[in-house]
Amino acid sequence: MTAAIGYMRVSTKGQGESGLGIEAQRAAVEAYAKQNGATLVMMYTEVESGKRADRPELARALAHARRIKATLVVAKLDRLARNVAFLSALMESKVPFVACDNPHANRLTLHILAAVAEAEALAISQRTKAALAAYKARGGKLGAQLDQCRNLTQQARKKGAERAGQAVARIAAEAYADLAPMMGAWRAEGTTLQGIAARLNEEGHTTRRGKPWNPVQVARVLERTLG
Repeated sequence: MTAAIGYMRVSTKGQGESGLGIEAQRAAVEAYAKQNGATLVMMYTEVESGKRADRPELARALAHARRIKATLVVAKLDRLARNVAFLSALMESKVPFVACDNPHANRLTLHILAAVAEAEALAISQRTKAALAAYKARGGKLGAQLDQCRNLTQQARKKGAERAGQAVARIAAEAYADLAPMMGAWRAEGTTLQGIAARLNEEGHTTRRGKPWNPVQVARVLERTLG
């Protein structure tokens, strides 16, 4: 681990304003990074219940870590989540993470939870295959046979292109979820595209391909993520 992104969470606004619990989490994350020779690039703080999955600061932390290929570090596993669905989603994000309270157990926990979800997905897949086999046995057409029986209309092609464009925009939004709000604020203040690119480079941010920022890339992110 050469780079780390820290994530801290408290459940109430009062704890967030007072710093209660935050300092202990910060100390644990900083100590872990130092012990493992990692550079702590940035810390993100969330004031939100662990039961909720819509956490913007965690989304920004994950986007930042994914872009610079860093590890997400939390003081305790329960600072991330307390439900299976959220942990499964986190695992699918492909961002490595460790919990300072038990760095060896957290991934095992995730694998166990993911195994439960995988078993259910396998059962669904098997039921779907059985249903399709029964449909084919009754004379239904599948795959290439079905394609031969229909023509792709202009409207369908247009919808396909629109969906592809939406997918590109979604990927960009996820990759720069931590930077887009700042970039939008700087632009609203009158900062030029060149100025925004310079500020991002000065603060050590790179594009998702690891390259320095330039005005064209800034414009694309603003257009795709902020409209």
